[in-house]
Amino acid sequence: MEPIIKISSLNRFFGEGNSRVQVLKDINLEIDRGDFVAIIGASGSGKSTLMNIIGCLDKASAGDYLLDGNRVSAMNDDQLADLRLSMFGFIFQRYNLLSSLNATDNVVLPSVYAGMGNQQRQQRAADLLNDLELGERLENRPSELSGGQQQRVSIARALMNGGSIILADEPTGALDSKSGVMVMEILSELNRKGHTVILVTHDKSIAEHANRIIEISDGQIVNDTVQRRPGVVEKENHSGPKRNFAFYREQLTEAFTMSVKAIIAHKLRSMLTMLGIIIGITSVVSVVALGTGSQQKILNNISSLGTNTMDIFNGSGFGDTRADKTKSLTIADSQALGQQSYIESSTPNSNVAGTLIFGSKSLTATVKGVGEQYFVTKGIATQTGFTFSEQDVANNASVAVIDENTLDSVFNGESPLGRIIIFNKRPLRVIGVAVTKNNMAMNTSDLNIFVPYTTVMNKISGEKNIDSITVRMSADVDSAVAEKSVTELLTSRHGKKDFYIMNSDTLKRTIETTTNTLKLLISLIALISLAVGGIGVMNIMLVSVTERTREIGIRMAIGARQSNILQQFLIEAILICMIGGIVGVLLSFTIGMAFNQLMKDFSMVFSSFSIISAVLCSTLIGVIFGYMPAKNASRLNPIEALSRD
Repeated sequence: MEPIIKISSLNRFFGEGNSRVQVLKDINLEIDRGDFVAIIGASGSGKSTLMNIIGCLDKASAGDYLLDGNRVSAMNDDQLADLRLSMFGFIFQRYNLLSSLNATDNVVLPSVYAGMGNQQRQQRAADLLNDLELGERLENRPSELSGGQQQRVSIARALMNGGSIILADEPTGALDSKSGVMVMEILSELNRKGHTVILVTHDKSIAEHANRIIEISDGQIVNDTVQRRPGVVEKENHSGPKRNFAFYREQLTEAFTMSVKAIIAHKLRSMLTMLGIIIGITSVVSVVALGTGSQQKILNNISSLGTNTMDIFNGSGFGDTRADKTKSLTIADSQALGQQSYIESSTPNSNVAGTLIFGSKSLTATVKGVGEQYFVTKGIATQTGFTFSEQDVANNASVAVIDENTLDSVFNGESPLGRIIIFNKRPLRVIGVAVTKNNMAMNTSDLNIFVPYTTVMNKISGEKNIDSITVRMSADVDSAVAEKSVTELLTSRHGKKDFYIMNSDTLKRTIETTTNTLKLLISLIALISLAVGGIGVMNIMLVSVTERTREIGIRMAIGARQSNILQQFLIEAILICMIGGIVGVLLSFTIGMAFNQLMKDFSMVFSSFSIISAVLCSTLIGVIFGYMPAKNASRLNPIEALSRD
């Protein structure tokens, strides 16, 4: 029968140039299926290097190696991982169990990479541990087991995927004599059941358990003694796991589970890694919430000027000092505008400053002559009483609506309704109080009195021309189009453009654009802290790879592919950043609640878009900054990784 292992003229060199050392020299070796081979030799003789090459953990520098008829030297890293997964079971001198996993989880690990179903692998692990008299230690971690028990867990792990070839590197070296005898009995029993066992030891008494003893000295086989021939063992099918959708889904699920366990096992390190992301996400979400709240406050103030309104003023523009001397707007202009289809209402405005007298009080105030629709157009509500009517405007009625400042200054909070006030020696009867303190159109400190514009022009000021016109556009009309039409109409009536227009919607859009730009600028500054947090994630993940190099080597030895290692470390980075992002959002909510309780003028406003974007951003940071450490971890050499302390 064809030997399961056939090695021809195998050489292994380490180092380069003058420091190059030949560890194995022209090794020729055949091992039959079902054999029990002990490789002995002094320390540094090359026996462990030979076993590592046989177990596909290391590669020969020269020569040929056929494993079950397959040329190993022609295989890539993933194919070698599949061979370790399906054919070999490793038993190490230092057990090489993962300290964060219990006995059962350590045993099932090879079957996870092989794609075995969860229920099936849990049952098989329990059966193997029961057979090795560890049925009561299924949930114990390695630190809770004796050396002999840990080695038996290691043996169970080696058998999890079948382990047709058992590679044991000094399996009794760290055990007491009683435990060592038990381990050798287990290996002998496995050999009797058909497993090919290759044992590396420096102890000749341990080697006596084998059918065949191969002695190595200075990298060469100096003696090959066959004590007895193995029984005939049928050839097994060692094809790798079937890789379908269910296999990859199971691999992803298990990688996620292992990542969660790794994060929990290193709580402090995980929290420190998250800290930069938490600070960054909190900054971004809070800044956006502050910007949105400020924007809404400003836009609400602008809305107080009136929704979908335009104010038309005398002069060439804001700040024109000659506007009062060259008044060109007339009541007829307002009436002409009111007749246009795109204008819902038009009211002329005529203002005059003067002296307000009530009882013994004499104060400076401003009378605003307006139409009956002015209050609705400007969004001014009444605190008490009512506003004047169209008939009051037509009849030049001596009625007035005062603002809150006038109420406080003149009437000391008493009801003003029905009272007579004197303005510039003209009596006015108060019929209502307007709410204007939060209205951007009003000066918060002035005393404002609203009177029909006809009363102002005919009884108080005597002016023929008006100060401004306030128009309300129809709801379905574009404000820019309406502004252009108004400009064309008044220009044709006046023969020139001697007026200017303040469009509330244009102002609103301008401020929206400005605040959005500021929000974006501040958010980009806050994103810098996210980038710093991402660099922190990368640095700590790189440290994590260094700290867990031995763990990576163990996983590779039992069959993990590069993609499995990459997947696990990448998922860890993504999970850390995602959790950090969620914590950052919750922290910003807490800050927002406290801020909104303390501040009354405006509040932080959180949007679902900014929150979702923040979490996605933190996840993306996990992918970007976690990839390099994960890639470095997946490219580690199994032998070098296993040799790290």
